[in-house]
Amino acid sequence: MGSTRRTGRTRSRAIVMAACAAALAALTAVPAQAHEPEGRGPHWELKDTGAPEARFRGLAAVSRTTAWVAGTGGTVLRTTDGGAAWRDVSPPGAGELQFRDVEAFDARRAVVLAIGEGEASRVLRTDDGGATWTESFRNTDPKAFYDCLTFFDHRHGLAMSDPVDGKFRILSTGDGGRTWKVLPDRGMPAAQEGEAGFAASGQCLVTSGPKDVWLATGGAPRARVLHSADRGRTWTATDTPLPAGDPARGVFALAFRDRAHGLAVGGDFRPDQPSPNAAARTSDGGRTWRPAATAPPAYRSGVAWLPHSRTAALAVGPTGTDLTTDAGRTWRTVDTGSYDTVDCTPDHGCWAAGEKGRVARLEH
Repeated sequence: MGSTRRTGRTRSRAIVMAACAAALAALTAVPAQAHEPEGRGPHWELKDTGAPEARFRGLAAVSRTTAWVAGTGGTVLRTTDGGAAWRDVSPPGAGELQFRDVEAFDARRAVVLAIGEGEASRVLRTDDGGATWTESFRNTDPKAFYDCLTFFDHRHGLAMSDPVDGKFRILSTGDGGRTWKVLPDRGMPAAQEGEAGFAASGQCLVTSGPKDVWLATGGAPRARVLHSADRGRTWTATDTPLPAGDPARGVFALAFRDRAHGLAVGGDFRPDQPSPNAAARTSDGGRTWRPAATAPPAYRSGVAWLPHSRTAALAVGPTGTDLTTDAGRTWRTVDTGSYDTVDCTPDHGCWAAGEKGRVARLEH
């Protein structure tokens, strides 16, 4: 009986992988500059969130059916039916908060980050699908401004603030976001003048595995990526080839498919400014970064590896979605809809979110 179940699972996995490969092939065939293409082939399908006034820069994809989004006006929405219906689970009294990141463990447990100077930076957690929320952290340092949140597992996570007294500040939790503490900054390199993180997509702080975490920076003479292999206690900094030298330029988002292979996207977020070399890749855990041979044509704020692929990923921004099928060496625009962030799940679900309440799922 056991061998029969294993054979069944093997066949099911083979079918799923074959379907994924076929979908990827079809996606590469989508004409460049296609706007939300319909019909055959994978495409972004917009889901009506009923919140056109919100901009969702926070996105947590749990599965093809379950996702959370967080955005302006203290808005948090959740779907458990693939986007057919969305439940407003915004924390009471949060209308003045700007949520820029959400990390969800399942359909019931999630942690959201509000950004801003001083007490505007907060962390809230729910264990009942958003029916109730508990504020687990409120920043009391007027010099701190928190940008991003990430988790290694259901218990251990970090949040990062722009530099305080010359170094990036890191918050740590070991109980799923119920309590937080500021980590010592002895192992953090000095920040450059003007260096900060971008709270654009919830992807300026990302993890892979149980201990590795990367932090993206900009606004300084060099756009850097910082890496820690011990859950944020000690860090090393590496320059990237992405645009720098201006408060609007830098690395806006990172994605790692394992400890070694990562992607960085960004550029200049001002719509009237070009963003050459707005993507880079690493195969050594961020010790070195190489520019894409063919980069996205404009600023990109979010990036995610496609499920179960070693070479395919999506990057999104206000002017479109780009696809790479060679691990970040070259990128090609496959959609011109506006999105700020993107996230994919092991069951072949990919979601994107952005301005005017836009949330979409990749459909085949």
